[in-house]
Amino acid sequence: MLRSPSLSLALGIAAVCGIAGQALAANDRGKGAPSDAPVDFKVVATEVDRLILVDLQKAGVQPAPRCEDSDFLRRVTLDITGQLPSPRDVTIFVLDPDTNKRAILIDQLLRSPEYGKNWARYWRDVIYMPATENRARSAQGELEQWMADGLNSGRGWNQIVTSLLTASGDIHEHPETALLMAQGGQAAEIAAEASRIFLGIQMQCANCHDHPSDIWKRDQFHELAAYFPRIAVRQMQEPRTFEVVSVNADRGRGDMMRENPERFLSFNDRNNDGKVSKEELRSRAMMAPGGGMPAQFLDRLFELGDSNKDGALSLAEIKAIPVPDQARRGSTEHYMPDLNDPSSKGKLVEPKFFVDGSKPGHGLSDADRRAAAAKAFTSPDNPWFARALVNRMWCEFLGEGFYMPVDDLGPTRAARFPEAIDALAAGFVSNHYDVKWLVQTIANTQTYQRKIAAKPVSEDALPFAAVTPTRLRADLVFNSLMQALGIDEAATPGGRGMMMAGPRAFQRGLRFQFDFLFGVDPSVPKDDISGNVPQSLFLMNAGLFRGALAATGNTRLGRILRENPDDRDALSEVYLLVLAREPSKHEVEICQTFIKDVGARGEAYEDLMWSLLNSSEFLSKR
Repeated sequence: MLRSPSLSLALGIAAVCGIAGQALAANDRGKGAPSDAPVDFKVVATEVDRLILVDLQKAGVQPAPRCEDSDFLRRVTLDITGQLPSPRDVTIFVLDPDTNKRAILIDQLLRSPEYGKNWARYWRDVIYMPATENRARSAQGELEQWMADGLNSGRGWNQIVTSLLTASGDIHEHPETALLMAQGGQAAEIAAEASRIFLGIQMQCANCHDHPSDIWKRDQFHELAAYFPRIAVRQMQEPRTFEVVSVNADRGRGDMMRENPERFLSFNDRNNDGKVSKEELRSRAMMAPGGGMPAQFLDRLFELGDSNKDGALSLAEIKAIPVPDQARRGSTEHYMPDLNDPSSKGKLVEPKFFVDGSKPGHGLSDADRRAAAAKAFTSPDNPWFARALVNRMWCEFLGEGFYMPVDDLGPTRAARFPEAIDALAAGFVSNHYDVKWLVQTIANTQTYQRKIAAKPVSEDALPFAAVTPTRLRADLVFNSLMQALGIDEAATPGGRGMMMAGPRAFQRGLRFQFDFLFGVDPSVPKDDISGNVPQSLFLMNAGLFRGALAATGNTRLGRILRENPDDRDALSEVYLLVLAREPSKHEVEICQTFIKDVGARGEAYEDLMWSLLNSSEFLSKR
């Protein structure tokens, strides 16, 4: 029997907050409201560790020991800020005797502006990687800044998501329109992505048929899409941009054309020849209030209808024009297509939230519908909202989530360590969806601070006995390369200090090119991410990287060699710089032998440093 997710969340809150579980369990199913009192992250972190250890012990699994200080420093600095610790940071942290230094470090990293910037780039990829409208990326810089500001200021995740679902306006002035623009303003695509990203529930399979492996029905998908049919994306010429707008009256004359084609012809046939031309349609539209019929709409209309290619539409041709997805698109209501009769308008569907069956009401404007959707998505009574983010963040920090894939939760899916995710989700809700609180809690768990170990081969094996090694996100690899090589990104083409002119200039920037080759959708399972030949060729042939690696001049490596004539000291500096740790005795011996065999000290160090930069240790979390 499936446990009610809302009841599960309520019981988790009870356990974390010290409220009697029996009292909450007696409430109506799905009505367990969270406590208003914030919960200390230490309390939740301790409880999560206890719950995970209990299950590991029951399964006879021995957890890995605590990781070394240098490993923890690199891991947590990359996870929170997307940066490598400096060699000085490593030395100071390792030598610091304070037993509370890890918690202090986490707090310091969360107060860095780099925290928001790092996670803003993560959400940029979540939104843009599966986009159906790639022109949305023209505002990615503004989206990153908006998201970074919200995360750094402690804005609640519920507030951020509400903005993403209800935004309108110029995509550059209002970057919170990113999700709507990325899906071209199309109701079905927005519904599918919003459910997947914010609830961890994949509804897209129910677009055409009942979900084959879950409980969701086709009607439920289209009832969700019915919150979003009044969104339109409009291209603006001066300045050249796009804007997301609300359309609360039917667009164009698509409904009249299909519901009363005779009237449509009579109204537009100005020369009374029994046909209607593009010019007649255009001139009639210009006479209407707010008139102006888009050229692409006319072109498509005649492409579909003008069967004899005489440049005009007869009554028979008008009646034969098929209904495109969503003339349903020309309507302010959502219609579920009739799969048996694709040319029909389909079934009119009213908004209804599939999680709890709530309805916002009839005849609402676009703004009111989307506000109702945002309220339903972010409600404390909706257990999937908190759980989806907790699962994503835990996976990014631990290498694996309670549910896998991270965007495929739901009542028929079983979480590993369900009580642990309940406790995290409950604390997250009680702390008003504070993402910083969630990061602080996860990073302070002993589970996160364990050593890295290979993922068990058996699919039934419990995770979290150790941290799973994962490849770093593209932005983290890029940041690490720039830091290790001493390159100032602002001084590179497309950097903040060297802005380039022209349309889509940002796409010519070094970071964008790197992300294009190395970037992946963060929702993709970590096991599916690997390197490829184009990535290797880029690293080998990128002149900026190769030039910065030179052992002469004022490069970082050149300064290390000049300041450290003893190879033991120089090797120590190189390892601290690239891998954030001291080399082992064995590594020092191997490197010294290599330097001697090469003969030319500078050439040998260039090869050694290049090898470290391309090592799996540099490119992954340890």
